[in-house]
Amino acid sequence: MPIKKEGGVMGTTTVNGQEVPVLSVPTEITLKNLRTNLEYESEEAADADIADPNTDTTDADVQRNVKVKVAQLVDLIGMSGRTDE
Repeated sequence: MPIKKEGGVMGTTTVNGQEVPVLSVPTEITLKNLRTNLEYESEEAADADIADPNTDTTDADVQRNVKVKVAQLVDLIGMSGRTDE
């Protein structure tokens, strides 16, 4: 099951004298043991499997796939406040 993290406004920064939002984007992270095909439900579950002396799982056995959703170019231009079209 993918670990979903929602995007949103993390804060603001100043660009060319204007306050603009600093955004994070939505992500989905899938953690999978390459030897057993076990899909972990969290980073903590993967770390626990690696730390468990009863398994021979190492960090190299855990595959991390990250899916990042990015805004369309139209959305980015619209958020920039540009008026020179």
